[in-house]
Amino acid sequence: MPTQRYKLTVAYRGTAYHGWQFQTAAATWKGKRPATGEGIPTIQQELVKAIKYVVRHPVEVCGSSRTDSGVHAKGQLAHFDSNLWIPAEGLRRGINSALPGDILIRRVEAVPETFNAITSTTRKRYQYLVWNADDRPVFIHDMAWHRFQNLDRGAMKAAAAHLVGEHDFASFSRPGHRRENTIRTIFACDVSFRAPRLVIAVEGNGFLWNMVRIIVGTLIQVGVGTFTPDDIPKMLAAKDRRAGGATAPAHGLYLQWIKTRSAEENCAESAPGEFASDPCGE
Repeated sequence: MPTQRYKLTVAYRGTAYHGWQFQTAAATWKGKRPATGEGIPTIQQELVKAIKYVVRHPVEVCGSSRTDSGVHAKGQLAHFDSNLWIPAEGLRRGINSALPGDILIRRVEAVPETFNAITSTTRKRYQYLVWNADDRPVFIHDMAWHRFQNLDRGAMKAAAAHLVGEHDFASFSRPGHRRENTIRTIFACDVSFRAPRLVIAVEGNGFLWNMVRIIVGTLIQVGVGTFTPDDIPKMLAAKDRRAGGATAPAHGLYLQWIKTRSAEENCAESAPGEFASDPCGE
């Protein structure tokens, strides 16, 4: 039966979820036991349940970025296939009505079957929110990392500039990432401040496990004087996680946006039926 592929732009507050990816409950799981066929609370699981409720058939939802537990998103991308043709805005409203209040479908688009949320992605931008003030942000404590120290923002900007370009980011990745290589291209790494909010934004063609959080943790350490900007090239050259800085906590991280190839480029690069066996292309 012919199918239609739908592209979703999704925003969520990740506080209550164990990341994007579906996870079964381990034997050590201490929360409420999931219902049969369900796992522990994740964004992917909630989307599957809501979409299935609307289209009335099983679906697989593939996301571009597997955000970690507690990480938020302003513009996550995902796709799913359906044998129904539903007007995009009606589908968006229907899914949103079935989602919890901390997840929102911002946009639904009908796309060619050559679109894939993972393989069509060309670049991503993350933001990290640091609350740089004496007192913690009591109303958004789960949305920002509180740092009370005086931060040398000039040094942080100089350090961030060393990260721009193509580098081996092994020193800025959590071991066990299972990637074929650790070379990535960073297009921008910006540090901006509007008291009390300090935002570190990182844009690249892809990221390793915990890479943005390690970059943020390292830049904060530059800000307090633990490292200098000139230490960054040495960390990169070491290609060893032990040479890098600390890992910032997850709750200050936001997936800001994802850019993808055009439909024409997808068609040119995709063989017929390439994604038929695995909608996530992995």
